[in-house]
Amino acid sequence: MSVDRRAAIRMLAGVSTALAITPVEAMALREIARNGAQAGGPRFFTAPEYRAVRLLADMILPADARSGSATDAGVPEFIDFMMIDRPEGRLPMRGGLAWLDLEATERCGRIWVDCAVDEREQLLDDLAWPGRAPEAMSHGAAFFNAFRDLTATGFWTSKVGIEDLEYRGNRYRNSWRGCPPEQLRKLGLAGEDGS
Repeated sequence: MSVDRRAAIRMLAGVSTALAITPVEAMALREIARNGAQAGGPRFFTAPEYRAVRLLADMILPADARSGSATDAGVPEFIDFMMIDRPEGRLPMRGGLAWLDLEATERCGRIWVDCAVDEREQLLDDLAWPGRAPEAMSHGAAFFNAFRDLTATGFWTSKVGIEDLEYRGNRYRNSWRGCPPEQLRKLGLAGEDGS
């Protein structure tokens, strides 16, 4: 699909709200996304778009010594499902990916995924801080930041992400003695004797 810069910018309108999701919604939808991915690949993205989504998500959250990458956590599958579940995000997502390719083609003579690593990184660095992005790149910066938020939500609501956070909740406690007296005093909720 060939898209000119104006068409990409029109598709990007409203990107921040169209791609927004709360962590609670993400956790509730994660299992559905996982089951859909097992059914045979992306349902929304074309193969070239999905390649870009996977690479972009892994550049945002690469694997490190502590945990796996965004792809290891199933983030591309999660994003694909979100585009099925939230139709209002489809046009901004496609527009953002098209804008990324157009910008990369202007800069490097090839689409974003085919650029050298340092060229891809430079383009993302130019988008990473919306307040610093040139006005001509404001739509691209809005897309990248919404995509980064969606990637983070998908990652930290996954098993890999929860382990990365070292989350200790959801465990049975057979007794609870209440808040320690020293913490209550610190908060100004108890007297010196702890009551």
